[in-house]
Amino acid sequence: MKNIIKYLFLALFAGTVMVSCDFLDVVPAEKASDKDAFSSPKAAERFLYSCYGYIPQINKVQNCLDFSGDEIISPFTQEAYVKFAEGVYTSGNLIISYWNDLFLGIRQCYLLKQNINSVPRIDQATIDSYVAQADFLIAYFHMLLIKCYGPVVLVKELPVLDTPKDNLLGRTSYEECVQWTCDMFDSAAGRLPATRTGSEYGLATSVAAKALKARLLLYAASPLFNGNTEYYSDFVGTDGSPLMPLSYDENKWKKAADAALEAINLAESNGHSLYEMNEGDLSGYPEPQDLTQRTMRFTFMDKDNSKEVLMAETRKAGAYGLQAKSLPYLSDGSWNGVAPTLTMVERFYTKNGLPIDEDPEFDYQNRFSVVPFPDDATYGEGQTLKMNIDREPRFYAWIAFQNGYYECQAESKENAYVAKAERAEGKKWLTDFTEQGNCGKQGRNNNYSKTGYLNKKGVHPGVAASKSQKDPSKDYPWPVIRLAELYLNYAEACIAYDKEGYLEKGMEKLDKVRQRAGLLSVKDSWKNAKNPIVSYTGNGGLNGKLTEIVRQERMIELYLEQQNFWDIRRWKLGDKYFNVPVKGMNIDATDINGFATVKTLPDVRNFDTPRQYLLPIPAEEVSKNPNMVQNPNY
Repeated sequence: MKNIIKYLFLALFAGTVMVSCDFLDVVPAEKASDKDAFSSPKAAERFLYSCYGYIPQINKVQNCLDFSGDEIISPFTQEAYVKFAEGVYTSGNLIISYWNDLFLGIRQCYLLKQNINSVPRIDQATIDSYVAQADFLIAYFHMLLIKCYGPVVLVKELPVLDTPKDNLLGRTSYEECVQWTCDMFDSAAGRLPATRTGSEYGLATSVAAKALKARLLLYAASPLFNGNTEYYSDFVGTDGSPLMPLSYDENKWKKAADAALEAINLAESNGHSLYEMNEGDLSGYPEPQDLTQRTMRFTFMDKDNSKEVLMAETRKAGAYGLQAKSLPYLSDGSWNGVAPTLTMVERFYTKNGLPIDEDPEFDYQNRFSVVPFPDDATYGEGQTLKMNIDREPRFYAWIAFQNGYYECQAESKENAYVAKAERAEGKKWLTDFTEQGNCGKQGRNNNYSKTGYLNKKGVHPGVAASKSQKDPSKDYPWPVIRLAELYLNYAEACIAYDKEGYLEKGMEKLDKVRQRAGLLSVKDSWKNAKNPIVSYTGNGGLNGKLTEIVRQERMIELYLEQQNFWDIRRWKLGDKYFNVPVKGMNIDATDINGFATVKTLPDVRNFDTPRQYLLPIPAEEVSKNPNMVQNPNY
């Protein structure tokens, strides 16, 4: 066994997953070696934690595929997520790929299962716990592979290293992959605790297992994977059998809805709920002043009250994570570069819970005109664009705009962003995106907002930006999945199914997400729209108005939470969202009047339909395995 482990670590990648260790981490800095991997209970614990190290770190940004959707644009052209959005990746030039690391993670988990009983002085309860966690991770790694590549190689046991080439495993059909992975989640859930606290926070739970299973079934019901003969009628294995389901099955939506409801019920019965902030909570961070905006800003950042988060990434993002990249520029500390696209900015609703082109009270035609802030505005001062006025609370919680506030701590001697002296005490900065403004380009070729907007989501108002502080970020567990997503998963599946009372049940959960965000219900909002919905009968189903509404709600609520990149693919809307020019405001202007002009950015965004709906398998993996077929058109 020692030789096998040595072979795995040295031959299957010299570069294994290394992770930092701090109070948030569940993963230790070291990897268990062949010498001591199972020599003691403590060594076995380290080996278990090394399995978690193969989970892609979604709050790291640089090499995270999930930030390559249509939500943001960045000047950091050297980083992989920016290059990936250009659409130039191939099977030989991957830019970002999870294939090898995820299979290494699966192998690591099977090694643990194979050897855990040989650990001296280890008790049975610990063995059972470690095996259950390993099974959860095996399911999760398969789920991530399925999300990226569609039908994959199902690894049901530790592979034999000397398997003849002709007997190597090929890809299994998509439906079998999904079913087997769901079964693994269910099996693990039956042996895992529902919640974890303290030093165990971030480890596998039954709630996380059921929630991820529900997400996978939602993907399986979606247009890309449910009877998609347009793209995959010729996608077959080496034996000629179809790898994708070629017949549409509406019952997959019911299955997804039922799984989501099961996960919701389990989560809520174990203390999970939508986050709500009360007056006086987190008084050390008084901004934003509006309670609903505060609730949305702190939704998953309130570490002492994170009941909404069902599974979390607990590793530090570091000096180049989302927080540091989103903050207004200060030399060597914050990078001013995570810019919401104009498409994303316009996606947020008005204060009346309607799209900006559907609200009769919103001056859509003149939305780029310059106007003063209302006298009672708590989100900015001076002048701004009309489109920044009378928007929903999530807009003000998560988007920084011209002459709006960026809630953050700052040393008084470095208050370059403070409009008035009292702002330093108020813990907020005034943002100016004109060329020489405090958030402007100022002649730099990097570290600036390309659109005239800046991200605030995930940036803790307690962050203390400083020219002398290399890493200004404030650590908190980043959500892998939270309860609001489960509500939206349930709503989407129920609305698509549109039978047996499911539509109304789905709308109830959709309205819970809206109401927490300070909005009226769908029915109360849309009865006042320019094109009001008179009857909800016939507005369900995949092509109904309600599907359009739940998709927009999802794109808003889950903004920058690693869903956009995948949702647009599973909806088969890549051409609509990924193959269009990126637009923003005129950041080269010297005043707000010049700034108020829409510009098309030179940044290249390409999406090749149908090829890029799935990611390419590394070319070398296909060439060395005669039973492996590549994804279509690679």
